[in-house]
Amino acid sequence: MIPAAAFDFLRRLAANNEKAWFEANRATYESAVRNPVAALVASVTAELTKRSVPLEGDTRFSNDKSPYKTSVGVVWFRQGHSKGSPGVLYFHLDPAGCFVAAAFWHPEPDVLDSIRERIRVRPDRYAAMLAALSEAGLALEEGERLSRMPKGFEDLKGTAIDPALRLKNFIVRRPLSGEVVERKALAPKIAEFGAQALPLLRFGWDAVDEISSASPLGQGS
Repeated sequence: MIPAAAFDFLRRLAANNEKAWFEANRATYESAVRNPVAALVASVTAELTKRSVPLEGDTRFSNDKSPYKTSVGVVWFRQGHSKGSPGVLYFHLDPAGCFVAAAFWHPEPDVLDSIRERIRVRPDRYAAMLAALSEAGLALEEGERLSRMPKGFEDLKGTAIDPALRLKNFIVRRPLSGEVVERKALAPKIAEFGAQALPLLRFGWDAVDEISSASPLGQGS
């Protein structure tokens, strides 16, 4: 759970975004934001393990910089991979609105191409992934998309997978009310979403793994 004091701190930070104010209120930041978020990361990781969802969290915080961020983003990434690896579970803490998401967000070109290639050669698995998401009440966001077909996929213009191939991101998201965020059930809620969104993550991970295994540089890595 995240205390209501976290929202209050972030609102006040937005109105007083300077080092002197932050240092004067550092103790509140530690008790209301940093410590609860670190505890949440550990709790969600434990809940994900219970559900056999292969994601892990990182409780490290970046060094303070000014201007200070007035929201908090938390990431759980693929087990055995780096924090910056593609395909993550994400929790956004913000007085303006909280949400949980699973995404390949602004992936590197090779990652995006690998996902598109998997959609091309495995349209049945892509359709099955969408169906699994739909069953859980989730759907890929339309979001950013190309106006033209991506290079190498022009022959698929107008086909059933045309819309998917134009996507720049692959993301599912669910809003979380402040009431939910402040409850002890927050960690299970986030983990439950992670389990529901796992078909998307696995589809993308499989695409990346296929490309890696096919590359001489990926052998044995």
